[in-house]
Amino acid sequence: MIIGVPKEIKNHEYRIGLTPAGVKEFVVNGHEVIVEHNGGAAIGFDNEQYVAAGAKIIETAAEIFATADMIIKVKEPQPVECKMLRPNQILFTYLHLAPDPKQTKLLVASGSTCIAYETVTGPTGGLPLLAPMSEVAGRMSIQAGAHALEKAQGGLGALLGGVPGVAPAKVLIVGGGVVGTQAARMAVGMGADVTILDRSLPRLRQLDTEFNGRLKTVYSTADAMDQLIVDADLVIGAVLIPGAAAPKLVTKEHIKSMKKGAVVVDVAIDQGGCFATSKATTHQEPTYIVDDVVHYCVANMPGGVARTSTIALTNATLPFALTLANKGAKQAMLDDEHLMNGLNVLGGKITYLPVAQDLGYDYVPAKEAIATL
Repeated sequence: MIIGVPKEIKNHEYRIGLTPAGVKEFVVNGHEVIVEHNGGAAIGFDNEQYVAAGAKIIETAAEIFATADMIIKVKEPQPVECKMLRPNQILFTYLHLAPDPKQTKLLVASGSTCIAYETVTGPTGGLPLLAPMSEVAGRMSIQAGAHALEKAQGGLGALLGGVPGVAPAKVLIVGGGVVGTQAARMAVGMGADVTILDRSLPRLRQLDTEFNGRLKTVYSTADAMDQLIVDADLVIGAVLIPGAAAPKLVTKEHIKSMKKGAVVVDVAIDQGGCFATSKATTHQEPTYIVDDVVHYCVANMPGGVARTSTIALTNATLPFALTLANKGAKQAMLDDEHLMNGLNVLGGKITYLPVAQDLGYDYVPAKEAIATL
């Protein structure tokens, strides 16, 4: 199989779908890998490293899309990329379709086989291809929030950990999953006063044990949110419903009730965001202000630490990508229900129920659609 790795073109996105080490695994397995010129150069993976690993360097993305049997990316394809996809070609990347009707329409029209990292499941539960970027984004959310709290950035001018004689900032984390846990780890480490809201009592018990009393755990209710958000200096939105649009748990009224110069970081923005006032931003212009509250809503947060993120992502995606290459899409998915759960679009059909429900498409079960390959 010919594996194509184009350069990412989203604003300030420097990650790349495969590291040179990842390329070598495909070559060892008998596949051909083509990588766009300088695709990883910005993060220290130059053309020479890819060539040494066995890849062929291609000058343009158009040539890669025209030649490759499988495209491996990081971020969702932009419109110009969607239009280069073709029937039966495999696209393996993050998609986040539920809040993105334009991309969904273009992928449906392409006839390609689109497998989303964020909905591939694991044998013990969880989302193994989303987890590494959730870990990165969770940790980044605290450093981004701490920076936004500085007065020069529009924040109230609070130091997250305080100093002797001055109380630390109050951090409210909405959601106790991978993002929330990693955010808590960073915030606790910086000395902040941390509270996690979640609707799972077993998860709250785990967090209480894991952090040994160094943070507060609160069962999430509307009343709890009303009370906690008023005092918060920094709020992290870390809520996820796999493949579906994020619920708007923080309302416009909540934002209005917050103190002037408080900061919100919406890690769920890839799925539409969990704050009613959220809109996607970029690393170039990461923040904006609504009702005197600083909003950080960068839609590709891990791209800010692109080298770390690329290595972590390749480590996670490589086994699945190799299976797709070695067996072909049809057999690979029939043999592995967890990989099959990643299928969102195939041959013009929507095969992931939350996407179909959120965007008003007819739903075709993945197994049924795969039978047409």
